[in-house]
Amino acid sequence: MASESFTEYVWIAVIAYMALILFFVIRGAIQTKNISDYALGNIAFSPIAVGLALAASMTSAATFIINPGFIAYYGISGFLSFGLVLSISALISLIVITKGFRKVGTSVKALTMAQWIGSRYDNKSYSLFFGFVSLLLITFIVLICVGLSKLLSKALNVEEIYILISVVVFVFGYMMFGGANSMVYTNMIQASLMIVVAIILLTSGSEHFSDGISGFFTKLKAIDPALAEGTNPQSPLFRDYFEIIFCQVVVGIAIVCQPHIITKSLLLKNDNQVNTYLIAGVIVEFLFFLVVFAGLYARLEFPNLTVDGSLLSLDGVLSAYVVKKFTAGIGIIVVMGLISAGLSTLEGLIQSLSTTITQDVIRPIFGEPKIQPVILNRLTIIFLAAVSFAFSWQQLISPDLSVGIFAQNGVYAYFSAAFVPVLFGTFLKQVPVHVPFVSSVSAIIIHFSVYYGRLTPYMQEEVRNPAIASTLAILGSLAIGLILHTYAKSRREKVSIA
Repeated sequence: MASESFTEYVWIAVIAYMALILFFVIRGAIQTKNISDYALGNIAFSPIAVGLALAASMTSAATFIINPGFIAYYGISGFLSFGLVLSISALISLIVITKGFRKVGTSVKALTMAQWIGSRYDNKSYSLFFGFVSLLLITFIVLICVGLSKLLSKALNVEEIYILISVVVFVFGYMMFGGANSMVYTNMIQASLMIVVAIILLTSGSEHFSDGISGFFTKLKAIDPALAEGTNPQSPLFRDYFEIIFCQVVVGIAIVCQPHIITKSLLLKNDNQVNTYLIAGVIVEFLFFLVVFAGLYARLEFPNLTVDGSLLSLDGVLSAYVVKKFTAGIGIIVVMGLISAGLSTLEGLIQSLSTTITQDVIRPIFGEPKIQPVILNRLTIIFLAAVSFAFSWQQLISPDLSVGIFAQNGVYAYFSAAFVPVLFGTFLKQVPVHVPFVSSVSAIIIHFSVYYGRLTPYMQEEVRNPAIASTLAILGSLAIGLILHTYAKSRREKVSIA
């Protein structure tokens, strides 16, 4: 439990932080006149600002709060998987895909990922389909709400349910008005604070290296030899290098195909800004990915994963570490940085998902609304808030090992379905719509069949690894897409010859 003085200082910092956010939200809301302004903004942002917004949005409570718990529980194998392999694969993929995605997106004036896909393949039904698929991203919103609730509950000594209600009401409330015009500013501030916190967390266990790297590993081995090994057969996610390397490379390549990540490039006003945007975003994002290493420091701080005689949940490890490890001044900075990590992605998800539901689901089904699209979008955010709260509360009281597993299952299914249409739409020409559509449907079927059907020996445990299901879904849908595209291309060539 946090000390009374620490709690008081955190309250002051949180209230000040809320006031700062509201300032930028009000400023952005004044300049938001329509749904396009809400989705993409109407302000000329600098590429560095958008790059920082990308890094902040790409990094969530998963990276800063939840994932360090996996590393604390299972050791170096988790850091190799989440901190190095996944991060390097994702950042390379981002660099490769961004320019082509932006070129298509700006030419068709897409506001959402679903619109991008529908416009690229000239098929409104495909856009509607992806509007519904986007609902899977609610699982990611749930992860962030749970992470923030656990963090603030420990820092403020308040019951998790009251924190959850406050987070949902405040964040979803201000996101009804701000949109992209305020998000780039808030994300830039959040990213700057996250950089400071990332450095604090990564250096917080420097005393454990007093005897060098070998001494650090010796300390881990003294707790559990498996913590210092490249694989951990007792873990649900890091049992061998197929899970740690192969699956994370595949997942990392596809993970950027999420709307709050890949569509950030559409905020840039011209193509000359793309390189600067990518350099700023990639460098800062790699630093953020490394933060999961702090999970090892937390394990050294809590060798038996207990505090005050109670077992630490995986999702609560880093929050407990922050409260115990840091003095009031540094601790407050770290808490605010962790809050920023959650809010930055949560804002992006609410903005992109609400716009998708409004533009790509409601309007195609029910036609032009009788109310202004911006008002409809606000009603959609209220719906998202209610659904997110219900699932978040369920995950707080009965998680499946970690809310991270719940979120990965939904998010991984989404970008597994999005990978082929984004890849083919960016790099190939004359792709018939049935090619990516069949691939997307196949990806969803394969992912959930493997996960819930417990297909393959890897999926026989009580806690299953969504990366296995996603990898098979991505590779399977890619193979189907390539076969269908090759066949369609040969058909066109025969027709042209005839």
